Amino acid sequence: MTNEWKSICAVADIPVLGSRRVQRAKGPQVALFRTADDQVFALLDRCPHRAGPLSQGIVFGKAVACPLHNWTIGLDTGCAREPDEGSTPTFTVRVEAGQVLLNQQELDTIAIDLQPVKAGPCTRAHC
Repeated sequence: MTNEWKSICAVADIPVLGSRRVQRAKGPQVALFRTADDQVFALLDRCPHRAGPLSQGIVFGKAVACPLHNWTIGLDTGCAREPDEGSTPTFTVRVEAGQVLLNQQELDTIAIDLQPVKAGPCTRAHC
């Protein structure tokens, strides 16, 4: 894996117990999460259940609750908590001098084959 790190934002730019989305050239966005003790985690912004936008969920402890069906996803592992099953990809995060950095190779390769989640009304042909 390459050692190229991309500066994304300042830790202060992510709300405490909140998130910020990172757009990528391909694939779904990445969600950055900040815990109450200022730890920063990155997950694909896609719940393993029904592709809900995790960035819109509620952060508590080291987990996020998906806004669609309330699945709890571990921020450190990307794994759904029991009784649910499944996982979403994680991204390596570095914090240096208050800046959040993500590994460029991971951004360019992890889950880029998945379609980004699109909001809007559902039609029979697309459901």
